[in-house]
Amino acid sequence: MARPTSRRNVLGAAIAAAASAGTLTASAGPAAAAAATTAVPRAPLRQPKTLVDNRFWSTYTDWRCGDRAGTKAVAGHRPGVVIAEPVGTTDYTDPHTGTTARWEYATWTSPVHRSSVPATEVIASWNADTPAGTWLQVELSGRYSDGSATPWFVMGRWAAGDMDIRRTSVDDQGDGRASVWTDTFSVDDAASGLRLDAYRLRLTLYRRPGSGLTPIVRRLGAMASDIPDRFGVPASEPGLARELIVPRYSQNTHVGQYPEYDNGGEAWCSPTSSQMIIEYWGRKPSADDLAWVNPDFDDPQVCHAARYTYDHQYAGCGNWPFNAAYAATYRDMNAVVTRLSSLTDLETLIAAGIPAITSQSFLKEELTGAGYGTAGHLMTVIGFTADGDVIANDPASPSNEAVRRVYRRAEWEKIWLRTKRYNATGKVVSGTGGVCYLYWPTHPTPEQRRALAAVGVH
Repeated sequence: MARPTSRRNVLGAAIAAAASAGTLTASAGPAAAAAATTAVPRAPLRQPKTLVDNRFWSTYTDWRCGDRAGTKAVAGHRPGVVIAEPVGTTDYTDPHTGTTARWEYATWTSPVHRSSVPATEVIASWNADTPAGTWLQVELSGRYSDGSATPWFVMGRWAAGDMDIRRTSVDDQGDGRASVWTDTFSVDDAASGLRLDAYRLRLTLYRRPGSGLTPIVRRLGAMASDIPDRFGVPASEPGLARELIVPRYSQNTHVGQYPEYDNGGEAWCSPTSSQMIIEYWGRKPSADDLAWVNPDFDDPQVCHAARYTYDHQYAGCGNWPFNAAYAATYRDMNAVVTRLSSLTDLETLIAAGIPAITSQSFLKEELTGAGYGTAGHLMTVIGFTADGDVIANDPASPSNEAVRRVYRRAEWEKIWLRTKRYNATGKVVSGTGGVCYLYWPTHPTPEQRRALAAVGVH
């Protein structure tokens, strides 16, 4: 499958205003606000899919494994890995500010994970706290199916804030066999049969020399997948009718605001979707967090989410792991990037009270009622109708009141799960193949834990 020079054509802004609103009155509040459910039988839990392998390190035992150089595992209600004694110092010149600063560092390297799916793509994600004066880097190295090894690829340089370094992906990484496109490791020629059989992840934790501060990383892992080239998928059978009550925010009410973050709100589908689910779980920025936002702007938390998901190399707010990492900066939140296999997987999550963010691209005529076409767009799936159609909070709506939409099941499943499509000029371009962000609390209910496990997330 041909690859573009960046994933901007997959994660760009929605184009044009969306269609008319649904009828349900908007309602904010935590997940405990519950949901409307009909008598349609709940979808059965599914076994983990065979095209996707998830491996996340998050327990005290996990952090005590692997190779540690200057780091240590810490216990508690949410274990993690931190700097114990730095193993050296390094100078880092921020490519986006030109500023050079010296940093102490320590590393943690995961054990080798042999993927159950020899993979064409791998996407890392992480959950961490980075106090001011600290940051982290995530790298991936793997073994190809012919036994050769990759170099170490940078999957992200990240901080929760933006005063010490500029949060960034790294372009122009490749070894002639695979490349990193913003946040995705991808085999260059999947048709050759080459796959990534195994990988390790390496964390480098940085702090200002002598400060005694440390990042704490509470979850680190990756989703490896081998999704076949496909222009469509068979529609799954409906199995659930339920709607979660999720706050509604429109990105388009922020058009022109803070253009330094991907030209303003018209491109903020990803952070707007992230903010909706963060608030569904009862979290939100504090008044102090929002003090920088112009008080004349409505929903300042959406501006906040855009700023703190912004990737300065990609020049956009649609970096998938950066959105997950942002969500996990809120109290006791987990967040990962994965792929799902069908709307049945989403029904399993919705049945347990877990909404999801999906990535899709489509022509205007391919999604009835959207009223626009897009080269890449994120929406929040909040439920299913009695007929099995998708209920989504679509941030590409003209107002908060218009955000709730109902989209036809077969159309939605196709535009979300395909890996190839025709754009408006008739050219074959890529699709996302079922990419999904999942955010959930550190202590989920037993039902939520089972639902996550059923879609391969632990």
